[in-house]
Amino acid sequence: MQIVVTAVGPDNVRLADPIIHYLTGQGANIAEIQMYDHDEEALFAMMVRVHLPSAQLSEVRSALSEIGKETKLSVRVWSPEERASRPRLAICATYRTEPPLAILRAIRDGVLKADAAVMIGNRPNCRGIAEQFDVPWESIGENDGRAKDDRMIDILDQYNVDYVILARYMRVLPAGSCWKYAGGRIINLHHGLLPSFPGLRPYHDAYAGRMLTYGATCHFIVPELDAGNQTIHQSTFTVPPGMKLDEIIRIGQEDNEPRCLVEGVRRVVDREVQLHFHRVIALK
Repeated sequence: MQIVVTAVGPDNVRLADPIIHYLTGQGANIAEIQMYDHDEEALFAMMVRVHLPSAQLSEVRSALSEIGKETKLSVRVWSPEERASRPRLAICATYRTEPPLAILRAIRDGVLKADAAVMIGNRPNCRGIAEQFDVPWESIGENDGRAKDDRMIDILDQYNVDYVILARYMRVLPAGSCWKYAGGRIINLHHGLLPSFPGLRPYHDAYAGRMLTYGATCHFIVPELDAGNQTIHQSTFTVPPGMKLDEIIRIGQEDNEPRCLVEGVRRVVDREVQLHFHRVIALK
């Protein structure tokens, strides 16, 4: 069984040793390990991917929880195989209703073999969709839309979430949050073709460049924003010369972006791909 361990907390000495020593002492085969030590933030973070017999998962969780208490680290132990047939999704949204609605419809129609565990929003715009599909709604937004990032992590833990879907969620996750759910568990929809059109206004940027092909990108989120290519899926559409920008944006938002997100999430849920050392690799 593949097991992902993440540990995040205040920086100190010899924080990784107890975790690594325990895992290797259990006979674990370490497939991937990453560590982060940022002096300015005084933050330590680690992600380890190992292989162990499935019968040891509960014991590993209990033991690493105790190590976390001793080292004052927030430790999470997760396996994509534990609920492989129906992983639990947290759908995070801000303003746009089309991407989360597409995910919920895909679950309802059997396109996505997963369960919507919770919907999270920093704005109330998508609450009605959650109620329509009988999915618990959790608000994490301040009055000005700023997100309570620690509250978000508490909710993800509370609902026992496997994958976090940022369905046009218009807030940047802090590094600590990314590390807590590292290992290919956070999936984002960007409304432009990466790497050519990053930023908040990819449609406008592509239009200014007189592009005729527009698109969206579904990708894994990693703590380092410039770590490289984490693309899961890209979907494009072509427009005729002279089409107005408003119409291009409408086509992208109402059709292309939701379609891109659903296919990207499907590839992860069906375990066709996974994130490995900041690269997306095929499993099938």
